[in-house]
Amino acid sequence: MYHNEIEFIDLGMIDYIEAFNLQKQYAAERASDILDHDRILMLEHLPVFTLGKRGGRENLVVTEDFLQSRNIPIVQTERGGNITYHAPGQLVFYPVIHLEKRQTGVSDFVNMLEEIMIRTASDFGVTAMRNSANHGIWVGSSKIGSIGLSVKRGVCFHGIALNVNLDLTPFTWINPCGLTGVQMTSLENERIRQTQDNNTNRDRFRKDRFRKKTENRVNTENRVNKELPDISILAVKSKMRYHFKTIVENNK
Repeated sequence: MYHNEIEFIDLGMIDYIEAFNLQKQYAAERASDILDHDRILMLEHLPVFTLGKRGGRENLVVTEDFLQSRNIPIVQTERGGNITYHAPGQLVFYPVIHLEKRQTGVSDFVNMLEEIMIRTASDFGVTAMRNSANHGIWVGSSKIGSIGLSVKRGVCFHGIALNVNLDLTPFTWINPCGLTGVQMTSLENERIRQTQDNNTNRDRFRKDRFRKKTENRVNTENRVNKELPDISILAVKSKMRYHFKTIVENNK
């Protein structure tokens, strides 16, 4: 019997290899119907660089000795894509989903995952979008959310990573996702940037006593920004879980 409902499992902070092994176990059980429903693992990783099927070591711009001195391992994975970075402050969702039973193609599922991240970012006042250069979501020319999947026997695993409030410095040690010249951003960085932009606009318009209507509009935007939810892993996790249920489970 097919169960549409998705089980969400919160793993908290977890080592990459431990989470990887859990994914493979659940994916095998789902493919053989030992597990009769889909699962989504919600978590943060300890600092790690991961390589996709397309490789990635060639996109390191520091030496492996440099990474070892900082206790950051490099792990080969089965997912698509190239090199990326995971660390605390980045929210990771690993959907173990039987795509065949949901009658969902891989490209459609990728679109769903992008939409989930776009809606989640919007909940925190950040406007993100797709980019034809690379799957995931972007704010302007900066990437904020990544996607990497593997599909075996109709079941997908691996998933998405949304940058919430992590230190982005280690992303400068690689060409993220194999893309040269690409910067990464986060919800926290974008909120700070938007606040600074609003303050700049507010100060500019205050100097013009004849533009009261525009000044009132900017002040209203500032009040709206203050009413946005605080950016935290817990808050973002709650929103992303809601959008997963809406888009994947309920197909809306």
